[in-house]
Amino acid sequence: MSRSISRRAFMVFGGLALAGALTLAQAAPVSFEVPLTGAQQVPPLQTPGSGSAKLTYDPSTRVVTWNMSFSGLSSQATMAHFHGPAPAGKNAGVKVWLSQKGSMEMTSPVNGQATLSLDEARMFEAGDMYINLHTKTNPNGEIRGQVVPPKSN
Repeated sequence: MSRSISRRAFMVFGGLALAGALTLAQAAPVSFEVPLTGAQQVPPLQTPGSGSAKLTYDPSTRVVTWNMSFSGLSSQATMAHFHGPAPAGKNAGVKVWLSQKGSMEMTSPVNGQATLSLDEARMFEAGDMYINLHTKTNPNGEIRGQVVPPKSN
């Protein structure tokens, strides 16, 4: 009888270990790019400016890193953020600063990282965040891009 219990315990713990290993394998960091355009602003904005944010996100640690570049803006870039929760075509409040908080001037490229809260991570993973880059001419945002992480298999 004790042999049967030991065998069951081994199978249960072995199964849990395998499930844990599979979860870690599924939680590998993902890298993707977010195009930033005036057409994605709400309402859409005619601007010669454009940009791109290269993001890497690790769901196991909720750490997101970014390398954002931009050019051709109508005026000096002032700040950039992740906003959410909002699907494409909707506006929302600031969640994470991408530029230096309090500074009203930034130059390309902008690099950084942040650890998302559990709520922010859910928004991020669901595609309910966007990047907004603000300028002196367009303080509500000049270029924007919806953050849509690739789906894991």
